[in-house]
Amino acid sequence: MKLLLCAALFAGAFIPATNAAPSVHALSVTDIDGHAVKLDAYRGKVLLIVNVASECGYTPQYEGLQALFKKYESQGLVVLGFPCNQFGEQEPGSNAEIKTFCSTNYHVTFPMFAKIDVNGAKRDPLYTTLAGKDSPFPGNIKWNFSKFLIGRDGTIVKRFDPGVEPDAPELVKAVEAALAKK
Repeated sequence: MKLLLCAALFAGAFIPATNAAPSVHALSVTDIDGHAVKLDAYRGKVLLIVNVASECGYTPQYEGLQALFKKYESQGLVVLGFPCNQFGEQEPGSNAEIKTFCSTNYHVTFPMFAKIDVNGAKRDPLYTTLAGKDSPFPGNIKWNFSKFLIGRDGTIVKRFDPGVEPDAPELVKAVEAALAKK
């Protein structure tokens, strides 16, 4: 019996882990100007990925997202904005119009990306990683301004609902904890 137990434990030591948390670093996305961006370029950074919209009740969160980005940018935080028109058609503009809106009205300097779908049959692969069945926080995106905190290693640390403001204590605490991990 002891021999079987030892053999089983020894054999198990060489089985690779198959349920590793998904990493966003393996993905490519398109920026708001139409250029391909490999998310591997953000390796070593803490990311806050947000699906955004210009005509939403949560749109003023752009101001808080920009403030959070500026406050923690030197420590390695990058906010990434992904426009989405799936919720009440609150992001009807073109990528160029969205870029102008964000820079003119909210002075956004964090990276913005091309409009994407975050739910449904045309869900972008990024959101399949963030909210799909293999995510530690699976489930459809509820509305604009849902937020995913990504650690320096590219793994998903936390998910925040749209109503969680960028300066909410629980979000700021999570960002600071992620930044503290080197």
